[in-house]
Amino acid sequence: MGSIRQNKIEKVIQEEVSKVFQQNARELCLGAMVTATVVRVTPDLSLARVYLSIFAGPPKEEVLHNIQVNKGKIRGDVGRRLKNMRHIPDLAFHIDDSLDYAEKIDELLKK
Repeated sequence: MGSIRQNKIEKVIQEEVSKVFQQNARELCLGAMVTATVVRVTPDLSLARVYLSIFAGPPKEEVLHNIQVNKGKIRGDVGRRLKNMRHIPDLAFHIDDSLDYAEKIDELLKK
């Protein structure tokens, strides 16, 4: 459980990363629909783990690779939007597989 400050920063970063993906969907997301579902920031605010939900488009791994290649550009865009933060955490992107996991459990329960 993070501090109140961590939670606020996580929410703001999640919103701004989602906006960056919406505005640059073709370039960054290869035309797929990508949303930031969860952001977790370390206590020292040096790293933000961003979990992404990827729908409709190229394979998830390909989209994730392109996002990781453009990580610096995304961090720069987020930094320009959050001018009141002195230091923008490094961004680490991961695929959020919680929906797939929930579907699998639902199928197992129906059997």
